[in-house]
Amino acid sequence: MIASQNMVAEAEVICQPSLPVLDVKYDLRVATTQEHNLPIDMLASPSSSSISADMSRFDSVVNCSDAIKDAVIIEASAAKFVPNIRSGSYADIGTRISMDDEHIRIDDLSSYMGSLFRCHMPSAFYAVFDGHGGPDAATYIKKNAMRLLFEDADLPQTSDIDAIYLKELENSHRKAFLLADLALANECSVSNSCGTTALTALILGRHLLVANAGDCRAVLCRKGLAVEMSQDHKPSYLPELKRVEALGGKINGGFLNGLSVTRALGDWDLKFPPGSASPLIAEPDVQQVVLTADDEFLIIGCDGIWDVMSSQYAVSFVRQGLRKYDDPQQCARELVMEALRLNTIDNLTVIVICLSCPSRPRRQRWRPCCLSEEALHKLKSLLEGN
Repeated sequence: MIASQNMVAEAEVICQPSLPVLDVKYDLRVATTQEHNLPIDMLASPSSSSISADMSRFDSVVNCSDAIKDAVIIEASAAKFVPNIRSGSYADIGTRISMDDEHIRIDDLSSYMGSLFRCHMPSAFYAVFDGHGGPDAATYIKKNAMRLLFEDADLPQTSDIDAIYLKELENSHRKAFLLADLALANECSVSNSCGTTALTALILGRHLLVANAGDCRAVLCRKGLAVEMSQDHKPSYLPELKRVEALGGKINGGFLNGLSVTRALGDWDLKFPPGSASPLIAEPDVQQVVLTADDEFLIIGCDGIWDVMSSQYAVSFVRQGLRKYDDPQQCARELVMEALRLNTIDNLTVIVICLSCPSRPRRQRWRPCCLSEEALHKLKSLLEGN
């Protein structure tokens, strides 16, 4: 499918449906706890040790028989589920001198793309980009993301999506990230010392596909538990460390050639010529999942959020806010404010994507008031004007 040139117009943070501008492997880590409504201590900041403890407490290994039972339940629930998509986003420069983050938010992909994609199922697209070496690479990728990601993608015209199509879509996203990387190599307006991480989230009906290169993160809330839909590509992550060292790369002080990530678009002064295997790569990890009624919302954000809070902390914080305000925009803003309170030192960008219908506010129960005999006498006197 070839996208029109109008789709590549200047991106906006929020895409209105009528405005044509750009605003699988199944590997999930699920938090394990019997308590779904986790309390959040709004006064105490989580230390790095407490965050590590949170993460270890939430990792789990599920045995085969339990996995089969869960798969049957999830599939039965997913077959009837239709997501109700709405989102909110917020960005802040933080303590940095310049703002190098960018993001895309499209709640109705079908309306946005017009005649190029006509389908009655809910569809949406979101992305976050965290630039380094300046904002130019992130800005360029944002402006051209729709062309790069969907120019050759054969988007479905019906809600009947099979495994073969999902595999093709996964391959299409990988190809798009690599094409975006090459585009930066040939773009004279972007310095070779400039780069960006990238994370995209595509919703097609009840299917969610997340592609990530770098340390942005996507986290799904499933009945209050954090399900990580991406892996942070940092030198401290053992599979990335092994991959880098196998290609002759050196990690010094937790950095690869001065970068805190092992995957990014651009940074061509640190990469070998196109066609050669470099320690720093742009190929994304791609994960997909079938959404069910248990999936409440998705959070995607740059590392300014995740540097100071765990995935479960963010999910519990947003879930509490949605139950209070039922407003993803306000929840996104408050999550950024919470990260600032926890002393993050980076730019901050986050998108909160609601997937389920708004929960009904809890009704206040009237409790009978028991008065003492003396109080009843005083009340009677007051009513009688004495």
